[in-house]
Amino acid sequence: AKIKGIKLEKANFSFVCSSLSNLSDYVKQIDTSTFKILKRALPGPYTFILPGNNDLPKEFRKKKTVGIRVPANNIALQIVELLGNPIVSTSIHDEDEVIEYSTDPELIFEKWQNKVDLVIDGGYGDNVASTIIDLTGHEPEVIREGKGSLDVL
Repeated sequence: AKIKGIKLEKANFSFVCSSLSNLSDYVKQIDTSTFKILKRALPGPYTFILPGNNDLPKEFRKKKTVGIRVPANNIALQIVELLGNPIVSTSIHDEDEVIEYSTDPELIFEKWQNKVDLVIDGGYGDNVASTIIDLTGHEPEVIREGKGSLDVL
């Protein structure tokens, strides 16, 4: 939140999970068809917006929804598994109008080294954002089409 210059409760953050096993820690009970979509898509380049439950940290409760990610990225998955709980994540947009997201580890380190505790060099990332799908309504709603195919719906 500090890096983005916004308050935590106003930001669009997602929980990065290592699997769907701790979904009930943050999400209200979901129906079978919603769970099947999650199982088809994850791990993968998707952020799913789901109805949040009352166990969410207080900064997230006002939104009544929560973003859930299980990325197909071994570094992120291992960090979450080693911590034993999900981590909060957000995208940092680049100020360069041509490049929406920085993916060069050296440039990321150069720019953010004094603002973060750690930068992990996992090689160049992909500069295509995740597909965001809202599953809180009767029908899935695509909020942002990104790297993830809509075939999972």
